[in-house]
Amino acid sequence: MTRIRRAEHATKERVEVDCLVVGGGIVGLAVARSFALQGREVVVLEAADSVGAQTTSRSSEVIHAGIYYPEGSLKARLCVEGRERLTRFCDEHDVSWARPGKLIVATDDTQRDRLDGILRRGLANGVADLRRVGVDELRDREPEVHGAAALFSPSTGIVDVDGVVRALRQELEALGGSIALRSTVIGGRVEPGGVTVQTRDGEVAAARTLVNCAGIGAWQVARGLMGFDGPIPPRFLAKGNYFGLSGVRAPFRHLVYPVPADGGLGVHFTMDLAGATRFGPDVEWLTVPAERAVAEAELDYAVDEARTDAFERAIRSYWPGLPTGALVPAYSGIRPKVAGPGTAPGDFEIHGPETHGIAGLVNLFGIESPGITSSLAIADHVVGLVTPPTT
Repeated sequence: MTRIRRAEHATKERVEVDCLVVGGGIVGLAVARSFALQGREVVVLEAADSVGAQTTSRSSEVIHAGIYYPEGSLKARLCVEGRERLTRFCDEHDVSWARPGKLIVATDDTQRDRLDGILRRGLANGVADLRRVGVDELRDREPEVHGAAALFSPSTGIVDVDGVVRALRQELEALGGSIALRSTVIGGRVEPGGVTVQTRDGEVAAARTLVNCAGIGAWQVARGLMGFDGPIPPRFLAKGNYFGLSGVRAPFRHLVYPVPADGGLGVHFTMDLAGATRFGPDVEWLTVPAERAVAEAELDYAVDEARTDAFERAIRSYWPGLPTGALVPAYSGIRPKVAGPGTAPGDFEIHGPETHGIAGLVNLFGIESPGITSSLAIADHVVGLVTPPTT
């Protein structure tokens, strides 16, 4: 069958492929790789001019342990499974990662009970090495962290996300998969035996299997499929801002997190593999109507310096020694969510044929944190939704 190699070189005629994956972030690439490992022909349609350049590249680069998510949720199951698979993948493909561990800090006595709840949830999810830390051990581990108690997660790590993206792409292409860049899906149609999509530059591609991994754009892709009347959850967008340090180094050996806040995990301290430090993300809810499509060009990733004071207050709750004026704006990311302000965080929503009745179609909504950690597990889950069981 004809295979799209590059958007700029493809013909304007209808082509047929086995599997189409819309979205070339880390999850889309992982899904495409999983199909390719089965020997299936697969093409990734990516709207940007490179893969992994949007939500994937604007993360904390944390390998999450699986602590916070409700027992039995997709986030809990796929994160715990995915963290081990991700580190094995990194070892097999020479991608750098490390496991400094994480402290979740209760800054006063009123937060102790919340730590107990987090501990129970983490243990129920299979994070067996999560444990309480008293004041003395907290002081030994991080002398400059202020806290009344803490949890310690040895399983939490950091990873070179760009390295993972490169390795996924290399393996996908080595298996015969293709990536079409600058290929924005603007519509499509459910047809007998598959789904046809059209891109902005006039490409028309028909596939037996279509996986919608378009991130923020997943809602637009799903709504643009004529003949699709399956469920589409509400969409909320949350901007997460990050600040770095200027003229001073953070004195921490571990990742340091406060007790979770509305819509996120609180303004926490993380580091990358080169030792650069960052604080964030916060949660800045964006007022974009759920039914309106959002073009990448419309998204404002600038970090407002006016948020500095709020960051300083949040950080000083666990690091009183933060020097005045040391914070500098770094970068931001925008997360697609299925639950909005003041509500419990939503789960991953991965809708296959059993959900909407259309063979070969999978829609992924709300793939935010821990999406990077879970990416390889998400991929196999997706493939399982459209692959008949062997007898």
